[in-house]
Amino acid sequence: MSLGLVSYGLAAVGFLVLTLLLAISWEGRGQGVRLVAACAVNAAWAGLMAWFSTLQQLPLILVMVAEALRDGAWLFVLTGLLSGGAWPRLLTRATHLLVVAAIAGTLAIPFINAWTIFLVSAPAAYAGGGLVLALTGLVLLEQIFRNANPAGRFALKFLVIGVGVLFVYDLYLFSEAQLVKGIDGTSWAARGLVNALVVPLIALAARANPTWSLNVFVSRQVVFYTTTFLAVGAYLLVMAAGGYVIRLYGGTWGGIAQIVFFAGAGIVLVMLLASGSVRRRLRVFLSKNFYRNKYDYRVEWLRFIDTLASHGDDVDPYENAVRATAQIVGSPGGVLFMPVEDVPGWSPVAGWPSGEFPRARYPAVDPDGEFAGFLRRKQWVFDHTEYRRSPDTYQNIAVPEAIHDDRRLRLVIPLVLQGELRGLVVLADPPPPFELTWEDRDLLKTLGRHVATHLAQHEADRRLAESRQFEGYHRLTAFVMHDLKNLAAQLSLLVANAGKHKRNPAFVDDAIATIANSTARMQRLIEQLQRREVQTTTRRVSLADIARSACQRCAIRAPEPQCAGVETDAWVDADPERLGMMVEHLIRNAQEATPATGTVTVGVVVERDRQLESATSGIRAVSLRDLQAVGQATAAGVVNAGPGGDFACLTVSDSGCGMTDEFIKQRLFKPFDTTKGSQGMGIGAYQVRQYINSIGGRITVESTVGEGSRFTIRLPLRYTAEGNDEAATATATPRAPA
Repeated sequence: MSLGLVSYGLAAVGFLVLTLLLAISWEGRGQGVRLVAACAVNAAWAGLMAWFSTLQQLPLILVMVAEALRDGAWLFVLTGLLSGGAWPRLLTRATHLLVVAAIAGTLAIPFINAWTIFLVSAPAAYAGGGLVLALTGLVLLEQIFRNANPAGRFALKFLVIGVGVLFVYDLYLFSEAQLVKGIDGTSWAARGLVNALVVPLIALAARANPTWSLNVFVSRQVVFYTTTFLAVGAYLLVMAAGGYVIRLYGGTWGGIAQIVFFAGAGIVLVMLLASGSVRRRLRVFLSKNFYRNKYDYRVEWLRFIDTLASHGDDVDPYENAVRATAQIVGSPGGVLFMPVEDVPGWSPVAGWPSGEFPRARYPAVDPDGEFAGFLRRKQWVFDHTEYRRSPDTYQNIAVPEAIHDDRRLRLVIPLVLQGELRGLVVLADPPPPFELTWEDRDLLKTLGRHVATHLAQHEADRRLAESRQFEGYHRLTAFVMHDLKNLAAQLSLLVANAGKHKRNPAFVDDAIATIANSTARMQRLIEQLQRREVQTTTRRVSLADIARSACQRCAIRAPEPQCAGVETDAWVDADPERLGMMVEHLIRNAQEATPATGTVTVGVVVERDRQLESATSGIRAVSLRDLQAVGQATAAGVVNAGPGGDFACLTVSDSGCGMTDEFIKQRLFKPFDTTKGSQGMGIGAYQVRQYINSIGGRITVESTVGEGSRFTIRLPLRYTAEGNDEAATATATPRAPA
């Protein structure tokens, strides 16, 4: 494989990639399309030269045409940059005519020689034409750089250097051809590599000039590693040349000296690559000379947010705030000062790394002191190094002891939220080379505001979580107090009737049973308070038994509730004790709303699904799919409630004062809203609805003022082919009952 094929092949690939990148980024402006076209022509030219390198003899006429097109394309780019400025339009047209003349003259050489008007040597025309085009390109580059304003020269320097290298090498190549009357093969083959080295410079030029409408993104990481690769390659070439010289002139010790030299060179190379200082200096050099901004804000901001938002059991958000801020400027660590409850001043709440910057080492900062007042007014980023050189810059303020005593600390970033100073992030001095610029100050000031917002949100979330914990505990307490009130009322009635019936054995038996039941309930409520949760045991129970037990417990109060129309096949899944308490509460409410001469009736019925009745009784036809669904449900032992399901219904009806529709909709089930004054808590009806909903049921209310009310509890009917199932399942409801 020839050197020319590899050299020009690399150039072709490089310019082809650059052409595609520029074409994708092009936004429609004229200068952008000129540069895209020039890169495309240069890629085609390099491809032709690579192909010509495989031939025995160069087709010189085709080479000359390709050269003229390639140089003309770059001249077209340069004249586009000069148009509208001090460069006369006539000279622009003359440059275009020169390119056209070079192409036309090259194509006319065979015809001129055939007519024998005068003989033209193709090599001489090739060298002369290339020399003229190279000189023209250099003149245009000089005019572009000279006529550009000082602010615009930074953006143009990459294009001037890149295209200048192309024309300077052409000038050298064709000048040598004029002197020796021929083109050196090595110089011609190396020309492709020179073109390949220019590709990154042109890409940077396109990115640095947004007016060309070429928004090319060149990653700083790519530039850093590419530069490092090129530097390592250059280093190895120099070392190879040095080793060759040592071996050539080292005599009998030449071989040993060469081996030792290469070993030492390798050690030096590894040390340079592993040196953090060298890498930092290279990054600073690239940022200063190849980019308009010191930071790649997209990369830095994504890393900052990712670090700040990281979470876990062992992640401290305050320490994360210091780490995320320190990473931006490469600081090795820092300390966060913020107010702490019941502690005077701004205390050190976090240090990163905690081993090198422990919180216990730093005293608190006075939030009302001179230093904090200065930062509150100015909202500046305080540079301790600058303060030592020029205290007047910071109005000779007194630096707090926590910052002054630790010589490692340098940068103080105020945490400002809504114009109020909430704390300080103090960072250690970043490793050299580091120079605090206005770009650093603006970025750190913005980061301080974001950190202040993030920490304020964290504090608000923490307080909200604590508030929810207290809210859940208070709700549990309210439910327990309500149940205790009902038990106390039941025992009070028992004591009130004891004087009249204490010699009745049946009353004594009922009293003992009631006391035992109340004791068990109170013991369970105490356990719930200790665990801060309600333990429920769900099992299949008879709704008829629940109704009878509730009526029996409420019978000591007038009007005595009556169980009427109770169906015994109404089975549901529920906690029998809690469901019984809910029914008992509805009965007591009905008794309170009904005079002693009124009535309170409790009934239990089963509401069958019409479709199921039709399928089983044959009243109307149903589809095969419906019959299969019924059969599968029966085989599984469960028919779930829902639209078209079966329900066990418990009703509590009274002939009391009744309720208005407005009261039912807006106040009946609203917690802590009661019409009983100091005697009620207003959570009974709310508690009933919450529990009924939690086990898949629903409660409805019908009421007429002056006539009475009717509460209906509908629960999913539970039945199996085997009958009742005594298996129970325990569940825990955190904080408060459902």
